[in-house]
Amino acid sequence: MTYYRRRLPHWQPEGASIFLTWRLHGSVARTLHTVEWESLTDGQRFLLWDHELDTASTGPTYLKNPLVAATVVETFFLASQDWELCELFAWVVMSNHVHLLVKPKRPLREITRAVKSTSAREANRILGRVGLPFWKDESYDHWIRDAKEFERIRRYIELNPVKAGLVTEPELWAWSSASHAGTLAGQDLPHIDQPPPNAL
Repeated sequence: MTYYRRRLPHWQPEGASIFLTWRLHGSVARTLHTVEWESLTDGQRFLLWDHELDTASTGPTYLKNPLVAATVVETFFLASQDWELCELFAWVVMSNHVHLLVKPKRPLREITRAVKSTSAREANRILGRVGLPFWKDESYDHWIRDAKEFERIRRYIELNPVKAGLVTEPELWAWSSASHAGTLAGQDLPHIDQPPPNAL
C-alpha cells in the first residue's frame, strides 16, 4: 500500500485499480465551499463537486477545443501504451475535467505528473498560452474495492456526458472510452513524441 497526502489523501493499494479525476485550473465555483460543504462525506462532496464541473457554469472550458481534447486523449494512450505507466480501462474528457479508470504500474503521483504536465504543455501550445497553469495541481483518486465497484465506476465515467446533458447515449461522446473506436479517427491530432517528464 502506497500512501501520501497533500490537501487530499492518496491511497494506492498494490494491484488495485484507481478512479482518477482532475480538473482545469480555476474551474470550480467558490459557492461549493459553504458551511454545508463541511458537513458532507467525502463521497457526497465528490458528487456535488463533479456535478458543478459538469455544468461548466464558471471558469475555463479549454477542453471543448477538439484539438485540446485530442491531445489529452493521446496523452492517456501514451501513458498506457508507450510509457507503460498504467493499464487504461475507461476515460472521459469533459469541458473542464477528466475521469480515468486505470490500474497503475508505477506510483500514482508519477502517472498523474507525466500525463498532466505533458498534456498541459501541448494544450497551452495549441491555445497560445505561455507560462500559465492548465490543470489544478492536485487530483482526486479512489481505489476500487471489487469487481462490482469497478463496473459501477466505469459506467459512471462513460455516462458523464449523458448526465451533463451533452449527448443522449455514451457512445455519442467522441472523447470517451465509450466511443473508443471513433475517438481518434479522422482527427488532425498533434503528435506528442517525447518521454513523460520526470516520470521514468
